[in-house]
Amino acid sequence: MKALVINCSPVRNGATAEIVSIVSQELSKKYDVKSICIDDYTFSFCKGCRSCHSTAKCVIEDDIQVIMDEFDAADVIVSVSPSYWADIPGQYKAFIDRCTPWCNTHEPHATIRPGKRGYAIALRTGPSMPECERIIKSIEHFYGHLEIQAVNSLGLCSVEYKENVEPRKREIIALCEDI
Repeated sequence: MKALVINCSPVRNGATAEIVSIVSQELSKKYDVKSICIDDYTFSFCKGCRSCHSTAKCVIEDDIQVIMDEFDAADVIVSVSPSYWADIPGQYKAFIDRCTPWCNTHEPHATIRPGKRGYAIALRTGPSMPECERIIKSIEHFYGHLEIQAVNSLGLCSVEYKENVEPRKREIIALCEDI
């Protein structure tokens, strides 16, 4: 079984990356794990042309297919996202927009292997959980359109720096035990 853990932040060495590392390490006890950072890929913004609504393929050729191949290969997907102005980072949102060819709201649409389980971890610097819940809902909404079953999530408030992750490690490991 394979797990894909996504750093939805463009920061490769911050708190989000630290959580990705913990999740990857924990899941490696049960899965073949691949961790990726959204910023390691190059892709353009969706042009809104809707060509994919009739072809199930994007007119833009870039790294989106590479990322979707990782989605297809995984049995479990864990998206770890910080809050950028109360929602997912723009890079991850741009990725989601480009996944329209795989979106189940139009026919034909591209598909990934069925039976995948999705998890979301949201973190934010402030103390209020509703912002984390909004991030989780964005990720779970995306999963739904790819027909990935959203199984569980974790919101972590008051996490700004890598050092803030250590006191929350037990919560992260507890989620991983459920995956």
